[in-house]
Amino acid sequence: MAWDEWEQIKADAAANGPTTMQLNQAPSEGGPPGGGTAGDLKSDRKTWVRVGEGVTDLKGGIGKALTKLADGQAGLGDTTGSVSAAAQIELYDSWKKYVSDVRGRCEALGGLLQKTGHDLSKSDEEALADLKKLQVRYEDTEPVGGQPKEK
Repeated sequence: MAWDEWEQIKADAAANGPTTMQLNQAPSEGGPPGGGTAGDLKSDRKTWVRVGEGVTDLKGGIGKALTKLADGQAGLGDTTGSVSAAAQIELYDSWKKYVSDVRGRCEALGGLLQKTGHDLSKSDEEALADLKKLQVRYEDTEPVGGQPKEK
């Protein structure tokens, strides 16, 4: 199941700890490792745009998953008197919102990366501020499905 694989990927990433960036580039003669001069950083606009497009493209697959999720819910019918059917609806609503938010996050982050690649005129502080806005906007919510309710 795709969700099981996703949970395993997240668990593996968490177990490995935070990642660091490494520039695999031969040092220039007399310059610092990675080339250039002290304090210089070169960035490739095409790479930023390509990565942004890749992240934005993820929303298509997520949209298909949302459609399958809705298709799986179709035909449930009247849930009156059925505790498991009511729980299924609650779980469906929870996952629909969560997956929709993930789709929106892919679109917003991809657009930000593409924009950064197109102009590369923002300072590091401005780019970080934009990323933090996305983080606040798409902060993960507490899961609601599968938890017992107070009686």
